[in-house]
Amino acid sequence: MKLGVLFPGQGSQFVGMGREFIDRLPECATIMATAEAVCDFPLRRLCLDGPLEELTRAAVLQPAITVTNLMCLQALQMRLPPELPISCCAGHSLGEFSALCAAGVISVEDAVRLVERRGFFMEREGLKHPGGMRAVLGLSIDVVEAAVAAYQGEGSVTVANYNTPQQIVVAGSEDGLDVVCAALADKGAKVIALNVSVANHSPLVAGAVPDFAAYLETVTFNRPQLPVFFNVTGQPVDDPAAIKEIMARQIISRVRWCESIIAMIDDGVDTFIEVGPKNVLKGMMRKIVPKGQRVTALQFDSPDGLDECLQKLGING
Repeated sequence: MKLGVLFPGQGSQFVGMGREFIDRLPECATIMATAEAVCDFPLRRLCLDGPLEELTRAAVLQPAITVTNLMCLQALQMRLPPELPISCCAGHSLGEFSALCAAGVISVEDAVRLVERRGFFMEREGLKHPGGMRAVLGLSIDVVEAAVAAYQGEGSVTVANYNTPQQIVVAGSEDGLDVVCAALADKGAKVIALNVSVANHSPLVAGAVPDFAAYLETVTFNRPQLPVFFNVTGQPVDDPAAIKEIMARQIISRVRWCESIIAMIDDGVDTFIEVGPKNVLKGMMRKIVPKGQRVTALQFDSPDGLDECLQKLGING
């Protein structure tokens, strides 16, 4: 068995996430306390009690998802036996900072500090340059790229996420999205508007990149202790300076999730655990894994869910 750990990003939040780990494990309560000390808002209260509208703001959501991911990771690491180490990891967009923490590149405190600033800068750009994101279901990446390339309007549209072979997310200005998505619908796509106020992974948030790149320079990055498959490259990167550059560029770059998962499978990973709220990434896995390939995909965001995962892997105690 070769184990890969995956971390979710924005869109997986829910009020109450992490509550049972905080209540049951002092180590997880400590992670929450460390994270809240970095933020200038009541992170714990917003995670546990909401309201959802406030929790979903980019500047709040990014630390909230990250701290929940890291509490789940702590619980998993406490239960995994030495003979089943985590072999590699990846995170979807925001989740990539949790992956960096899992790989020993950054500390818990620095992970939360970074995503708090990242959320602040991205929310700022979203207010300056309003836009949206829409999921396009049922068409290949080539067809979606062609429709985006054919757009001639004044707005902005780009491919933001390559999630599965037939789930692509486009981002940009609403007028541009209306035109491109109408063309894609005519080709048979199902188009779903995502509940976001920022056109993430698009040129509309480009103003966040230099500020975030400068902030990244204030944080020490270590060489990864295990491979991290990056969104921007779809492959592992070892050099800390290169990782910083990638993490700044990730804000406006395509999330190559499908390619990352295929690369992990090609590297021998046969068991994936989604570590964090909801099971979005586990759901994507069924649509990414090549036919005939045997892969186990699990997920947990509570102590009971962790127990079930470990039981399915034949781990007791």
